Amino acid sequence: MTSISGSRILVTGGAGFIGSHLVDTLLARGAAEVRVLDNLTNGTEDNLAHLHGDARFSLTVGDIRSADARAAAMNGAEVVYHLACLGVRHSLHDPFENHRVNAEGSLQMLEEARERGVGRFVYVSTSEVFGTAQYAPMDERHPTWPETVYGGGKLAGEAYARAYFRTYGMDTVVVRPFNTYGPRSHFEGDSGEILPRTIVRMLSGQRPVIYGDGEQTRDFMHVSDTATALALFGDADGVSGETFNLGSGTEISMNELCTVVADTVGRPELTAEHLEARPGDVRRLIGDPSHTHELTGFAPRVGFAEGITELTRWFRARQRESPEMIDRVEVRNWLPAGVN
Repeated sequence: MTSISGSRILVTGGAGFIGSHLVDTLLARGAAEVRVLDNLTNGTEDNLAHLHGDARFSLTVGDIRSADARAAAMNGAEVVYHLACLGVRHSLHDPFENHRVNAEGSLQMLEEARERGVGRFVYVSTSEVFGTAQYAPMDERHPTWPETVYGGGKLAGEAYARAYFRTYGMDTVVVRPFNTYGPRSHFEGDSGEILPRTIVRMLSGQRPVIYGDGEQTRDFMHVSDTATALALFGDADGVSGETFNLGSGTEISMNELCTVVADTVGRPELTAEHLEARPGDVRRLIGDPSHTHELTGFAPRVGFAEGITELTRWFRARQRESPEMIDRVEVRNWLPAGVN
């Protein structure tokens, strides 16, 4: 297996939140070249602006469903990390487009990689493939009953990656991050996540919004840890054809999350506003990270309180530069644009 150090790597979706941090990590580990293929639907060039002076980095603006874009980006690549996708709330208002990108696009990427003899293909999935926990913590053999087209499409991509390993002997790895947070996370539009949305609202003096009773739980991991773990799967031994959970092994409810953020922001009086339950919302997620630890030695380093403090500081600085950020936070962000 080719080592990450000295190798040529393609990261699809590399201008996004997790993808851009992964690019940073791969370059720090000595990759000879890191290419990004991203259509900038969710990602931004700003996430990669600090790399424009690095000769080892390049960005191609294009769609994974374009044969020309795939061919140009993957030519000569030894390792592919496939993160490009459309998100869970997008799938609620545009299920067919979500499927075409997440399922069909992943199959197209796998076939391109097979034809070009890519050394390893890391498919980055999601804990949403599970649906709500039937037992906890959730290991890799937990039943998969996704509650959204997003979860279904990502599960299809997993199945294709495993099939390419079994049918063609292609070196594929499936990794399922649970809930990642940290700098560059999305707060706007249908890609906005609970933590950044809540922080931006509270920094603007607005109450946080919780859908339903707030007892839904999630397993959060800081993006620096997620990127570190993903990088390890690029050249780890004994992982081919395998599926791995990537979480902290702890859970926090949305009610608890809002309390932690309020205290960190210094606005404990901003109590949560409860709205109707969100469609397709998973009730409970908590991963069992032991398989990942056993095969790679990875363990998260950033604690939740430390990570929230850092993220609050990061958003506070950006809000000083762009006070209109609050205008881009949509309350019911699973509805079509402009409907709220």
